[in-house]
Parts: sequence; C-alpha cells; structure tokens
Amino acid sequence: MTTLSSVRGTYDLTEKPSPFGHALKKFFALDPDYVNLNNGSYGSVPWPVLHKTIEEQIEVERNPDRFHRLSMRPLLRQAREFLAPLVGAELDEIVLVPNVMAAINDVLRNFDWQKGDVIIKATTTYENVLKGIQYLADRPEHVRPHVETIELTFPTTHSHILDTFRARVKEIKALHAARGSQFTHVPSVRRSPERDSGNKVVAVIDAISSNPGVRMPWKEMVRICREEGAWSLVDAAHSLGQELDIDLSEARPDFWVSNCHKWLYAKRGCAILYVPKQNQYIIKSAIPTPSTYVSPSSPEAKELGTNFVLQHEWTGAIDVSPYLSIAPALAFRGWLGGEHAINNYCHALALAGGRRLAAQLGTRVMDDELVLNTVDVQLSLPVERAPGEIYSRALNRRIHPAFQEKVLRFNVYAAHYFHAGAWWTRCSAQVFNELEDFDRVGEAFIIACQEVEGEFLGEHA
Repeated sequence: MTTLSSVRGTYDLTEKPSPFGHALKKFFALDPDYVNLNNGSYGSVPWPVLHKTIEEQIEVERNPDRFHRLSMRPLLRQAREFLAPLVGAELDEIVLVPNVMAAINDVLRNFDWQKGDVIIKATTTYENVLKGIQYLADRPEHVRPHVETIELTFPTTHSHILDTFRARVKEIKALHAARGSQFTHVPSVRRSPERDSGNKVVAVIDAISSNPGVRMPWKEMVRICREEGAWSLVDAAHSLGQELDIDLSEARPDFWVSNCHKWLYAKRGCAILYVPKQNQYIIKSAIPTPSTYVSPSSPEAKELGTNFVLQHEWTGAIDVSPYLSIAPALAFRGWLGGEHAINNYCHALALAGGRRLAAQLGTRVMDDELVLNTVDVQLSLPVERAPGEIYSRALNRRIHPAFQEKVLRFNVYAAHYFHAGAWWTRCSAQVFNELEDFDRVGEAFIIACQEVEGEFLGEHA
C-alpha cells in the first residue's frame, strides 16, 4: 500500500503534495491557529512521523523483550543507514543520541584533559554548551582545561569571521605557550593514542549559530584548526534539514553533531554524533557508561577499540522511537520534493519575511548574506551606544521571560535574544509558513515591545 493511514495528515505517495505554505499545515501536529516562526528551537513533527512514532512505541510495549533483545539494534542500524549518505559519512562513524547537548558532553567529557589544555568558545556559542564548557573548567579535579573566548559581533562577513578566528587561535596558543603549555601536535600527522603528547586546543565551532541564527564558515574554520593543530568540535545543531549538501568526509571535522528533530522533521529528541574512525579512540565511554564499555587495559581493547557504535546503542532503557522516526521523516521530506525544494522555499521565505518584518517594526534585518532558513530582525526597543548603558544582565534576565509571555498570548512565537546592544527576533521559515505569518508575529512584537519599554526601561522608554 502507498497510503499511510492516520487520524490526520494522511498522504498518498502517488500524488503530488499540497503547495508549500498554509496548505501544508494540515500535515503537521500544530494548533491550526498557532503561527510558528520558531521551528528552529524544537522542530515541528509531521502527522505521518508522529503516528509512526506512536506505532513504534506500541510495538515495543507488545513485547519489550523481543524489541530490546532482537529488533532494536537492526532498526537503529537502519536509521543510521538513512543518515550516513545525507551527511557524507561512513555508517560506523555516526551514532544516535538524544540531542546535541548529549553529543557535545560525550565528546568533551571523554578528552583526557591535562594541565595547560585549552577549550576555545565564541560569544555566540549556545548557552547550554557554554555551561558545559564552564563545568569542565570548574570541576574540583586538579587538571581542568582553560577556557578562552573568541568575540564575534554581528552583522559581519565570513571573511572577517575567518580572520578573527585564525588570529585568535594563534594568539591563544602563543599566550598559553608562554605560560608553559606545549602544543606539539603536527597537523599533517594522524592523531593516535600513542601520539597524544603535549597539550591540546579544542575549538567549539558553530555551523549555524543559535543566536543570531546565521550560517558560519565552519568548513573553513575546521581547516584552520587542522593548520593550527587544534581539535574541531562542530556544533551543527541547526544543520540537518537546513544546510544542503553536507559532506563530512570532505570537510573532515574531528567531531560533528546535529539535531534531527529541529529541521529534519524527526521526533524530538534525536541527534547524530559523527566521529571519524581515526578519532574514535577519544570516545572511551558513552554517557552514561553502558555494559558494552571496553576498558583500555582489557584484553578486548585491541580488537574492539572503544566499541563506539555498540556503546551508544544501549546506555540504559530509553524510548528509542524518536531515532526510528528518521525513516518516516525522510520519506515525508522526499514526498514534499526533497531537500533542495524544501530549503529553496524556506530560504526565499526567510529573506522576504525578514524584510517585511523589519519594515513593519521600523528596524532592520541583521544580515541577508548569512541567512539560510532563519532571519534575524531587530526589535523596536532602544539600542545601546555603549555596553550596559541601558541593559544590564539582570535587566535582560527579566525582559526575556516577559517577552515569552507577552508574545505567546497572541498564539504566535519567534525566538528573541539580546546581541550587540539591541534586542532581536530570530524567525525560522518552514514549509507551512507564508509571508502573512511574519505580519502576525510583527503585530505581537509591536505590542510586546511597547509594554516592555513601559515596564522595564523607565527613562529610556
């Protein structure tokens, strides 16, 4: 049969899909009256994917032993088989994890940190990632990495980002070498446990930053890391389903992570962790440590390595149905026309919607050149000329939840954040959106901004 039956959202694989826009909204499990310009935060699950996920959950409950002991691993392998060609990776170089945060913790907590090691983050690094990095620097153990920051302010250009990144990596290495660190990695030499001598630099790189929601020159930044002998950990949380033609075998990051539930239509939480085979010795244990852990001192270590794939297939009893939603998600995307058709529509809508929203608010779009399917538009609040002139951290911690409540009462939403002295909204364009959705979000933000000014800004109102 070609028809996938469900309570809602039935589609026939032999028929053409509905036009992109509001006509597609019936295929998504959204409140019909809700305007969602925040797909980038949590994703939006199509009905066929949601129903398939529920079917999988029911199948597990019918015979939990059969599923976990016989069926689960072949199904997880099948899900990875769908994803591997999508990102240009070998099958056993990718594993499924609940979300990008779990994947990044998996990597950073597996490094053997030594005195003099350095982690590099950016001012645009996602807040939860920042906290994870800070935790590593705060741990009570004697040896913990130093944390350094690269300042990035938008709008800017890819060439400026690359110049800043290259110069700052060199500066950080020189600074810590003067303090006694010994960076002995030679980029052309393949890393291995035997060659891991001296200190290391680990750079956490955004592929598409969260706030602002802009595309970054991550492939070139990875190349700079190779030239400088630094490890690259690419946070590509927003890439799968939004960034076209990813080829990890060509880009060659040391580690790469992305969510499948944000833009790829999988059920949350579902993410992919890519570790090329030559780097899998770093990932000694999945988190939490499973029964398939291989001690480096055990007789099996030479044969099994770290058991990278098997460790991540069972870290305890969890609901793996989101991982199994990858196949129906990709099938639905194929029915819509495939990756290029989806992203061409979303990209054009983000550009047009951003310009329209900026005109409505009387402000500006941050940067058309760095837009994929999310666009950043300045909100109509006062702008600082100097840091702290208007907005303190304490004040912004009050403004942010106020915006959440004030905007959501109109049954619309787009992300909002503070950057470079101004408040911005990040709007995610999806196949079920149209230009008028930007109008409704704009109407909500106009009123919300007026109320925020009156309640929080006093003399600046």
